[in-house]
Amino acid sequence: MESLMPLLIQLISGAVGGNAAGAAMKKVSMGTAGNTVVGMIGGYLGSMLASGQLDGMVANIAGGGAGGAVLLMVVGFIKKSMMK
Repeated sequence: MESLMPLLIQLISGAVGGNAAGAAMKKVSMGTAGNTVVGMIGGYLGSMLASGQLDGMVANIAGGGAGGAVLLMVVGFIKKSMMK
């Protein structure tokens, strides 16, 4: 259970970051489900990148939220440009 807790925090904070970015930038939003899934993936990746710079729980929360938001923006811009 101890090794599962950081992963859950990464996924949840990524989902929150993805949905927050989707709410703030309507043009890149992919709907609630899409924002959540992309945010969770970004949360995991962002936490992995932040773990080299920050310690423990801070890396999981901050890296997860930021990673979720950034990945949603990237995927949303790509999707938007492909629709043209």
